[in-house]
Amino acid sequence: MNGYLDESDFRMVEEGFTTRDLLENLLVELCQTAEIAQVRSIGVPADKIFYSNPCKQVAHIKYAASHGVQLMTFDNEVELNKVARSHPRARMLLGIAADFSPSPLPSVTFGATLTSCRHLLEMAKEQAVEVVGISFHLGSHCLDPQAFAQSVAKAQLAFEMGTELGYRMHILDIGGGFPGPEDTRARFEETAAVINSALDLYFPEGCGVEVVARPGRYYVTSAFTFAASITTKEEVPPGQPGPEEEESGSKKSIVYHLSDGIYGSFNCVLFDSPCPRPLLHKKPCPDHPSYSSSLRGPPGHAEDRIADGLELPELQVGDWLIFKDMGAYTITTSSPLGGCPQPQINYAMSRVAWEAVQLFQGKPPQAEEDRESVCTPLSCGWEIAETLCVPPVFMPTGII
Repeated sequence: MNGYLDESDFRMVEEGFTTRDLLENLLVELCQTAEIAQVRSIGVPADKIFYSNPCKQVAHIKYAASHGVQLMTFDNEVELNKVARSHPRARMLLGIAADFSPSPLPSVTFGATLTSCRHLLEMAKEQAVEVVGISFHLGSHCLDPQAFAQSVAKAQLAFEMGTELGYRMHILDIGGGFPGPEDTRARFEETAAVINSALDLYFPEGCGVEVVARPGRYYVTSAFTFAASITTKEEVPPGQPGPEEEESGSKKSIVYHLSDGIYGSFNCVLFDSPCPRPLLHKKPCPDHPSYSSSLRGPPGHAEDRIADGLELPELQVGDWLIFKDMGAYTITTSSPLGGCPQPQINYAMSRVAWEAVQLFQGKPPQAEEDRESVCTPLSCGWEIAETLCVPPVFMPTGII
């Protein structure tokens, strides 16, 4: 077997070393790739980390305990018992169930009901677990800003329960899910106004409560623009059931298969929101008719339905479609299932933003003669190009 195996190809164990010992070592190594380790690697101090995962692994809880991360959540007896055993010095926030407005998408609701809050707080008291506040998370499925106000009101009632039991309640986590696309700025401002009014009413300034939020989706949604090519197309003749299983009328319907699908960058369709309306890379001729069109992932998976009911001019294999606001629940949660290749990512930053970063780092501004080697900006006129002028994913980066 010389030339086929090397000691670097496997783990060397000594006599008496059991499978359980090996698993223990592997679990310790896996803990080094937890989210906490990633956050610490960029310089965030342990006392600023909030481990808000509602279903934490015991190994990760132990990792948090050994590295000084204390703030985390619980919303049921099992989670409370795990933390009490593995991290007795944790500072806990009780997660309460948020009030969701009607949503067309399925969702999983986390959080304790108000009727079970007192029981959980009493259990925490019995196990000497310190509870310091309340947490809730409406998520990106929330369509009604008033749901935030209702959740803040429920949080105030839970605060009172904790205070009655002798806890020093001083942290309120209002979660995330705030609208992020550029065209929903007005809705975000409306949501913020509702939240601020509720906080003024139930947690007024000077009450000693620190309010935290998790606006990750708001920041990243519009940071990504995604490009996918058409790999195959199927025409449905007039009079036959179209892509939406309805009569297509007098015009044909067209099904386009793209180079990516719901198991890849379009998994936002499953976890977050409907697919953004595509923009055409090539400008269509004004006199070309439009057809009822559907978008699918790569052939071979009938359930890979990206979008239906789109009115598009007839496109050809090799054409590209552009999708804006593809920064939430897309490439970061993609899976190789379905044969979708991982898209190539390209980052871009404006010169003004880059110079601001350089100044922040204490570096002198770049001289004029050094700028010749820097790439010139790409044209924003997608429709005038014959071929795609950027690789599959283009993500402008800005300075907040």
